[in-house]
Amino acid sequence: MNGDIRNYLEKFEEETKHRFHMLYELIYESTSQDIDEKLWAKLPSFYVDKNYVRLIPFKDHINVNAKAVISHKDELSQYKITPKGMLQIFHNQQVPCELLKIIFKESLE
Repeated sequence: MNGDIRNYLEKFEEETKHRFHMLYELIYESTSQDIDEKLWAKLPSFYVDKNYVRLIPFKDHINVNAKAVISHKDELSQYKITPKGMLQIFHNQQVPCELLKIIFKESLE
C-alpha cells in the first residue's frame, strides 16, 4: 500500500482499518493488471488505466465506488447503495468477498 493511503488511514479506528485492508486485498485478487494507487480528491483510489475503484472509509462503514456496483444491485439487496451508485458496507455487515472480486474485476477492466 502506498504511503499516502497508509497515512490517510491512520486517523481511523482499528475496525475500519481492518475492513479497508480486506477490501484492498480483494481489489488486488480481482485483477492481474498493474494497479496505480493514489489519493484522488483525498480519497483512496485504485486505477487500471482510466478505470478505477475507490474505497472511502468512515467511522462505521466503507463506501465502495466502482462502476459495476449498479449492475449487481440485485445481488446486493441487503446493502445500501447510495443515489450516486456507491455500495455502503457497514461494519456490522459481512463483506461479500466473492461478489466484490467480480465487481472490482468488471470495474477495472
